[in-house]
Amino acid sequence: MFIGRERELGMLEERYHSDNSEFIFVYGRRRIGKSELISQFSKGKNAIWHTCSLIPDQDQLRQFSKEILKRDMPASRYVSSFDSWEDAFLALAEIQSREKLLVVIDEFPYAAEANRSIPSILQKVWDQKLQHGNIMLILCGSMMSYIEKEILGYQNPLYGRATGFIKLEELSYSESSRFFPEYSFEDKLVAYSILGGIPYYLKQFSPKVPLEDNIKDRILSKNSLLYFETEFMLRQELREVKTYNVIIEAIALGNTRLNDIHNKTQIEKTKLISYLHNLMELKIIKREFPANVQIKEKGNTQRGLYRLSDRFFSFWYRFVFSNMTMLELGNAGLVYDEIVKPNLNSYVSFVFEDICKEFLLKKPASIGFAITSIGRWWDRDNEIDILAVSPDRKKILLGECKYTSKPLKYNTVRELKKQGETLFPGYIITYCFFSRNGFDVNHPDEGELYFSIEDLEEVLR
Repeated sequence: MFIGRERELGMLEERYHSDNSEFIFVYGRRRIGKSELISQFSKGKNAIWHTCSLIPDQDQLRQFSKEILKRDMPASRYVSSFDSWEDAFLALAEIQSREKLLVVIDEFPYAAEANRSIPSILQKVWDQKLQHGNIMLILCGSMMSYIEKEILGYQNPLYGRATGFIKLEELSYSESSRFFPEYSFEDKLVAYSILGGIPYYLKQFSPKVPLEDNIKDRILSKNSLLYFETEFMLRQELREVKTYNVIIEAIALGNTRLNDIHNKTQIEKTKLISYLHNLMELKIIKREFPANVQIKEKGNTQRGLYRLSDRFFSFWYRFVFSNMTMLELGNAGLVYDEIVKPNLNSYVSFVFEDICKEFLLKKPASIGFAITSIGRWWDRDNEIDILAVSPDRKKILLGECKYTSKPLKYNTVRELKKQGETLFPGYIITYCFFSRNGFDVNHPDEGELYFSIEDLEEVLR
């Protein structure tokens, strides 16, 4: 079952049916669904697909040659493998095809790292031959920093050759919830809070199995794929895995400022900043700033809060990493009952804020102005769940999100309005309140908006 990615598929189809040769880069973090997207797009098309591996250059060339030589072309009668990458790329122009030839090279950085001349060779062949033919070349990869700096960088030979880019991001809540059509809205919300918008993770949960059983059997069980996923990801991308484990756990447990992470881990600050940078490049963590902060402030390494952007990593390090002794003994049910279940609502409450932001972005008419930036806001003494800013920066929305078993009470409304008047003088302010279990508010004033779980479900279904 393929879900979402309508915009990306549309872009690929448009380029495939163009009158020109196309050179497309598709990249994004591991498990995000790059290969699945291209596989869906390539159905019914005349396609050559090669997935690069961590193997010696000559073996890579031999495997790539094998895929090309399956096609109807003169060279297939005389050779079993090309002598060089240039010969292999040139051979693509000789393949006889009535329709545009689709060539996919998945995990291209593996080949480019094994043989650093490949980008130069491909650039030469593209300029001389391929761009004048009828071909769509897609280079795909997971090594995001390498692709952006080395492959797409100004100094790289392939710079300026691409006719399109797709940087694949996580699925939204609305898209992710479609993996569980029979779940209630709240169970979909919990599943998304645990798995995020990563298709590979979402597919590990069975939509026909109750959420609680999925958590116990597909994450907490030491025989499940997701039980080992974080270690696999880190070992694929990083050295010093033990050090990164300590850092990620510290952030998952609520240490979000640089000083707090330093105090918790006792890692020297200069090294710590480097480790944090690596985790941000892998999209495991992010550095968050108040929604209205100026760009120049984001350059200060001492500012901002570090948070886990990968929701599955957040769940795993909070509930699995610190309980592995019990889980290794096969006590998944006990860990769920005693540790996960009592703290699940608190954990979901942070993701609930993101769901509320998605609602506002999908329905800006409900607040009366377009949104140019949206996020959290805080200073030393105050914290506001949502701050949204209008294009002219004269209007703002302040929001409070309550994922509790009790109705939102009027003192919450009164406190937010007090903060707005004190902290944001001169703005036209709309106050917005989201609640999981209704509102204990008798007579809302003008400029106050109230949205229930049912309102969210209607828009985000």
